[in-house]
Amino acid sequence: MLSTAVSIAFLLVGAAFVMALLRLLYGPDQPDRILALDTLYVNTVALLVLLGIHLGSALYFEAALLIAMMGFVGTVALCKYLLRGDIIE
Repeated sequence: MLSTAVSIAFLLVGAAFVMALLRLLYGPDQPDRILALDTLYVNTVALLVLLGIHLGSALYFEAALLIAMMGFVGTVALCKYLLRGDIIE
Protein backbone atom coordinates (compact mmCIF):
# COMPACT_ATOMS: atom_id res chain seq x y z
CA MET A 1 0.00 0.00 0.00
CA LEU A 2 2.78 2.40 0.94
CA SER A 3 4.67 1.54 -2.24
CA THR A 4 1.65 2.46 -4.37
CA ALA A 5 1.12 5.73 -2.51
CA VAL A 6 4.77 6.70 -2.86
CA SER A 7 4.71 5.89 -6.59
CA ILE A 8 1.64 8.05 -7.13
CA ALA A 9 3.21 10.83 -5.06
CA PHE A 10 6.37 10.65 -7.20
CA LEU A 11 4.28 11.16 -10.33
CA LEU A 12 2.29 14.05 -8.89
CA VAL A 13 5.30 15.86 -7.44
CA GLY A 14 7.17 15.26 -10.69
CA ALA A 15 4.31 16.87 -12.62
CA ALA A 16 4.37 19.84 -10.22
CA PHE A 17 8.13 20.09 -10.75
CA VAL A 18 7.70 20.25 -14.53
CA MET A 19 4.96 22.90 -14.26
CA ALA A 20 7.11 25.04 -11.95
CA LEU A 21 10.05 24.67 -14.33
CA LEU A 22 7.89 25.90 -17.20
CA ARG A 23 6.80 28.86 -15.08
CA LEU A 24 10.44 29.60 -14.33
CA LEU A 25 11.37 29.55 -18.01
CA TYR A 26 8.33 31.36 -19.43
CA GLY A 27 7.18 33.49 -16.48
CA PRO A 28 5.89 36.91 -17.47
CA ASP A 29 7.58 38.87 -14.65
CA GLN A 30 10.55 38.55 -12.32
CA PRO A 31 8.42 37.95 -9.19
CA ASP A 32 6.71 35.04 -10.98
CA ARG A 33 10.09 33.52 -11.74
CA ILE A 34 11.24 33.92 -8.15
CA LEU A 35 8.10 32.19 -6.92
CA ALA A 36 8.63 29.42 -9.47
CA LEU A 37 12.19 28.96 -8.21
CA ASP A 38 10.90 28.75 -4.64
CA THR A 39 8.33 26.19 -5.76
CA LEU A 40 11.12 24.18 -7.38
CA TYR A 41 12.93 24.13 -4.03
CA VAL A 42 9.79 22.88 -2.30
CA ASN A 43 9.24 20.22 -4.96
CA THR A 44 12.86 19.10 -4.64
CA VAL A 45 12.43 18.76 -0.89
CA ALA A 46 9.25 16.73 -1.45
CA LEU A 47 11.02 14.45 -3.94
CA LEU A 48 13.89 13.87 -1.53
CA VAL A 49 11.51 13.05 1.32
CA LEU A 50 9.64 10.63 -0.91
CA LEU A 51 12.91 9.04 -1.97
CA GLY A 52 13.91 8.69 1.67
CA ILE A 53 10.61 6.99 2.45
CA HIS A 54 10.93 4.71 -0.56
CA LEU A 55 14.52 3.67 0.21
CA GLY A 56 14.19 3.77 4.00
CA SER A 57 17.22 6.02 4.46
CA ALA A 58 17.44 9.00 6.82
CA LEU A 59 20.21 10.58 4.75
CA TYR A 60 17.70 11.96 2.25
CA PHE A 61 15.78 13.75 5.00
CA GLU A 62 18.93 15.59 6.05
CA ALA A 63 19.62 16.56 2.44
CA ALA A 64 16.04 17.81 2.13
CA LEU A 65 16.50 19.96 5.22
CA LEU A 66 19.68 21.50 3.81
CA ILE A 67 18.03 22.25 0.48
CA ALA A 68 15.04 23.80 2.25
CA MET A 69 17.31 26.14 4.23
CA MET A 70 19.32 27.12 1.17
CA GLY A 71 16.12 27.66 -0.80
CA PHE A 72 14.77 30.00 1.86
CA VAL A 73 17.97 32.04 1.95
CA GLY A 74 18.09 32.19 -1.85
CA THR A 75 14.48 33.31 -2.13
CA VAL A 76 14.97 36.03 0.48
CA ALA A 77 18.12 37.26 -1.26
CA LEU A 78 16.42 37.38 -4.66
CA CYS A 79 13.40 39.22 -3.28
CA LYS A 80 15.60 41.72 -1.48
CA TYR A 81 17.57 42.30 -4.67
CA LEU A 82 14.36 42.75 -6.66
CA LEU A 83 12.97 45.28 -4.18
CA ARG A 84 16.10 47.30 -3.40
CA GLY A 85 18.57 46.51 -6.14
CA ASP A 86 21.21 45.54 -3.57
CA ILE A 87 21.55 42.50 -1.36
CA ILE A 88 24.01 43.78 1.24
CA GLU A 89 23.23 47.10 2.82
